[in-house]
Amino acid sequence: MSLTRDAVLDALKRVLLPDGRDVVTGDLVRALTIEGDHIRFVLEAPDPDAARQMEPVRQAAEAAVRALPGAAAVSAVLTAHGPAPKAPAPSLKIGGHPTPQAGPQPVAGVNRIIAVASGKGGVGKSTLSANLAVALARQGRRVGLLDADIYGPSQPRMMGVSKRPASPDGKTIIPLTAHGVTMMSIGLMLKEDEAVVWRGPMLMGALQQMLGQVAWGELDVLIVDLPPGTGDVQLTLCQRTHLTGAIVVSTPQDIALLDARRAIDMFGKLKTPILGLVENMSTYVCPNCGHEAHLFGHGGVAAEAQKLGVPFLGEIPLNLDIRLAADAGTPVAAGDGAVAEAYARLAHRLVAGGMA
Repeated sequence: MSLTRDAVLDALKRVLLPDGRDVVTGDLVRALTIEGDHIRFVLEAPDPDAARQMEPVRQAAEAAVRALPGAAAVSAVLTAHGPAPKAPAPSLKIGGHPTPQAGPQPVAGVNRIIAVASGKGGVGKSTLSANLAVALARQGRRVGLLDADIYGPSQPRMMGVSKRPASPDGKTIIPLTAHGVTMMSIGLMLKEDEAVVWRGPMLMGALQQMLGQVAWGELDVLIVDLPPGTGDVQLTLCQRTHLTGAIVVSTPQDIALLDARRAIDMFGKLKTPILGLVENMSTYVCPNCGHEAHLFGHGGVAAEAQKLGVPFLGEIPLNLDIRLAADAGTPVAAGDGAVAEAYARLAHRLVAGGMA
């Protein structure tokens, strides 16, 4: 009895796949040849992983065809239609207890690290950090910006970035770039409204990761936007990193200066130099009539700097354009005008003084 293609396919229809279909209905049979009493065919799986699991199916198919009258030799081969699926990208986890290290360590490729701090929230420290970073970049410096305010990260919005940083190996973090500044923030790893609910060791571990695992490249200066107060993040930064120094931001009013003094005292105890003080929200000029007003007082920060014997780096006005630019994701220092010039003067003083 001569073997026919239809007879072979009918036999193969009795060989079932795990999903209940047979190998013919599942369209797995390829290259069926019949040469006398020799029968050859290929079972084509969708991918190599599926092929490796189908050896019992291949054996069953051979046995089914071999049972046909007149079949002397049967050969069934497994193959795969496409390449193996790509391995998922390594998972990058931020946070966790810090790893031990022997004393302060440099950040690879970074020449200077400047912390921007305040004793209390709401004085514009993060806004100043973003605009100072952009102003330094416009003056030819290679600048990084690290948002170390873990509980309240705002730099992604201010710098106009939202993409999650890549990690080719689950350890190295590839930072983003905006307005000529290389930047990293815990906010880029979270949903926009997601809260960070961590105890101190988790904060310390996250900061250590963002300093040591981010591929910062070659930077002249890394600006670190600290959270307000004198807590775990400040301690970790000062004790584990070679800081060039700190800039303390305050409004002129007495209540803000009280907290600024505490921040200055903390840096003194941690042996971190104070590079200077900045008076933020210093002067308000009415856009309609040009009247100048000092809503939070004026000159208090300059007087405090003189009293403490530290540099006074300058005044930043209270201006609507600063807020609008920050909300829009383009810091006002990236443009032109009197407000941008105020940040440019601050950046120039740091560069001229060899601090940035």
